[in-house]
Amino acid sequence: MQSSYGEARVFVHDDGRQFHLTNGQVSYIIAVNGEGKLLQLYYGAAVRDQDDFGYLIEMQRRSTASCPIEGNLVYSLEHLRQEFPEYGTSDYRMPAISMAQPNGSRITDFRFDGYRIGKGKPKLEGLPATYVDRENEAVTFSIDLGDEPTGVKATLMYTMFADLPVMTRSITLRNEGDQAVDIERLMSLSLDLPDDDYVFTQLTGSWARERSIVTSRLHPGIQQIGSLRGSASSHIHNPAFALARPDATESHGEVIGAAFVYSGNFEAHVEVDPFAVSRVQMGIADFGFTWHLEPGSSFQSPEAVFVYTCEGYNGMSHAFHDLVRRHLVRGPWRDKERPVLINNWEATYFDFDEKALLSIAGQAQKLGVELFVLDDGWFGNRHNDTAGLGDWTPNPERLPHGLNGLAERINGLGMMFGLWFEPEMVNKDSELYRAHPEWMLHTPGRRASHGRNEYVLDFTNPDVVDEIYRQMHTVLSSANIGYIKWDMNRYITEAFDATRGAEHQGEIFHRYILGVYQLHERLLEAFPDLIIEGCASGGGRFDMGMLYYAPQIWTSDDTDAVERMSIQYGTSMFYPLSSMGSHVSIVPNHQTGREVSMNTRANVAMFGTFGYELDPAVLSEEEFKQVADDVAFFKQNRELIHQGDFYRLVSPFERDSRRNDCMAWMVVSKDRRQAIVGDYRMLEHPMSPFTRLYLQGLDPALRYRIAVRGGASTINGLTFGGDELMRIGMISTDASASSSAEAGGVNSLGDPHDFDSRLFVLSAC
Repeated sequence: MQSSYGEARVFVHDDGRQFHLTNGQVSYIIAVNGEGKLLQLYYGAAVRDQDDFGYLIEMQRRSTASCPIEGNLVYSLEHLRQEFPEYGTSDYRMPAISMAQPNGSRITDFRFDGYRIGKGKPKLEGLPATYVDRENEAVTFSIDLGDEPTGVKATLMYTMFADLPVMTRSITLRNEGDQAVDIERLMSLSLDLPDDDYVFTQLTGSWARERSIVTSRLHPGIQQIGSLRGSASSHIHNPAFALARPDATESHGEVIGAAFVYSGNFEAHVEVDPFAVSRVQMGIADFGFTWHLEPGSSFQSPEAVFVYTCEGYNGMSHAFHDLVRRHLVRGPWRDKERPVLINNWEATYFDFDEKALLSIAGQAQKLGVELFVLDDGWFGNRHNDTAGLGDWTPNPERLPHGLNGLAERINGLGMMFGLWFEPEMVNKDSELYRAHPEWMLHTPGRRASHGRNEYVLDFTNPDVVDEIYRQMHTVLSSANIGYIKWDMNRYITEAFDATRGAEHQGEIFHRYILGVYQLHERLLEAFPDLIIEGCASGGGRFDMGMLYYAPQIWTSDDTDAVERMSIQYGTSMFYPLSSMGSHVSIVPNHQTGREVSMNTRANVAMFGTFGYELDPAVLSEEEFKQVADDVAFFKQNRELIHQGDFYRLVSPFERDSRRNDCMAWMVVSKDRRQAIVGDYRMLEHPMSPFTRLYLQGLDPALRYRIAVRGGASTINGLTFGGDELMRIGMISTDASASSSAEAGGVNSLGDPHDFDSRLFVLSAC
């Protein structure tokens, strides 16, 4: 039997006991054995369907194995690759589920109880998730499992997209028994791979240096990333990772990628057992988590997204990028180009008035900027970071004409107006705290920790979410505000839910995130044209969950162009350029003290949403002209940058001093007729070798004319075949390299050699 929707289909064999999900790019094959257990047979490149894949179930007698069937010394769950593994019934690896029962037992035995196949993709109640516009864009396969003694049912929901090598999985648990149970662990993704010959790639870092690429070979035991910070997926480990064959490159080789559509506590790990089987799992972190499931109630896990490709890391990234742009970001700003913005924060911090803001906006309008964003300090008694959070009413001393008056002046310049909020936090010096101190998250009888002089509001409490929504709705209704920057500057400590009993305390972190999602959803329902830019002290909540509500996220508080090269390069592993908030800021940079040319600052920021974080009045006449030219160039090319295919060419994490500490990337239009290459030099060295960039994604049959922007090159104005540029390479040697050592260390750009950059603009001719 076959059920087909578009190019995605599910083949059913063996009287409904074998299932083959495929879309011509990938295949996912699972089977139900005689004990009703769901087994993983194959995941990888698409294979032709056949009646029976049962030969992929391998079993043999092994010493010390525990065997659940009396008299059978071969059948042991420890040696089977499973889809929904459980602990304690002969499998000793990490389980996908752990559930405490009234008698204290955690033993479960979920067995097959039916399946359903449907076109399209259902929503997940209260959670962000990928979606389809048309039913033929995906097929969804749901398989039901039941644990008879408890009466708990599990539904594993798999969706395969028709035109992408992408699948998703989530789980719904329903308590159809007559006693409550406590869910202690539930992995949205659990995938057993038949070998351990993989390199594990993670994105790690901290505040101001988010998402560095770190790799390691799989080894026996567990390799794990995660977050226990409560309010965010965190700066430390991003909720996404890749498994690649050791010979995989950016352009070739097998890569499996996984990302969690969630913004709170998570864990993702690979466990390699003594027989080289790799168990891949991703879900809500089980430490500190329990969910009390009463009879008749249900629990929905967040969604995991996973990708398989034979086209290397760039192929994996393209699948994730297209998924985000077409099936995760919603609303009008999914397809509309985002406005070029200017934010006043690094120009003024808290020291501003209406006159200063209008001066910045007026100068920005002359540069072609389309959106003015008023950052922190416009509300309540907010003169520094010790007061005002929670009181979302305009400060009349700073804004004598109110937000509406300021917005009208900004709109009169032909610009949109945007505003900063930090809705989840409160200062003790605020009217909200004085009225409702119980709304601050804290544990009774314990000291409450602060961060940045602020405390976390209890978003598990619907009354708190209602009040913040009321305040924000009032503000957004009072003026023509088209954008908000949603910040979140600290993690949760002393977590306690004052509105629920002891049996529900393990739910607090998940309920908090659900409250955050609910507030986003309510605001977008009320203001559907609103752009929300996510922020969490920079990139502390840069994840698939937030992109469902916020089409762009502030990539990092570090605006230094050199640091941003690494940050944006790492971020691109899973997230598209259209999602990366990126600005040109003042120099010396406020995070590093480094001075980088305006040319390089712009050439980095253009590979993102693009904007400015400075006062245009401090620019020289030459810089002012350059910024206007940069803005015009970006507007002309932003569709290509945001909708094209992005390729990483030379990694900043693998610098070679002989190659001048280079970094390079490029973006190619979907029709392959246009491309922009970013070529960046960190530290220059004397007597450097000649260099080439091996481009990717071009049409080998086309010829391309090259225009060089922001620097000198011997190939400016020349034409080359796409096959030449990809196979022979594009000459990227600095045109002044031969004479720079004798000329005193200044190249033809007039900039110091260090931190130089150029853009190569390719047009088919």
